[in-house]
Amino acid sequence: MLRIHRKSNGDIIFTLSGRIDKDSIAELEALIAVEEKDRRIILDLKDMTLTGQDGISFLAQCETAGIALLNCDPYVREWITIQNKGS
Repeated sequence: MLRIHRKSNGDIIFTLSGRIDKDSIAELEALIAVEEKDRRIILDLKDMTLTGQDGISFLAQCETAGIALLNCDPYVREWITIQNKGS
């Protein structure tokens, strides 16, 4: 299960808690899609506990699209780097 907390302080920050899976990816994509295009979006991953290949691919796509990843665990960062090199 993934909990998503939205905060706005000029930037839009989504704090993610729990596991990123296919269902939560669809929900996150919908939340991101409705945000104003001129505002910076940040995903705070400090409370993310687990993700699989779908989550890694999603995070890599987010980063490629200009969404900042904050508090990303080193092992997730490594997987994202590998994913982006393969793209």
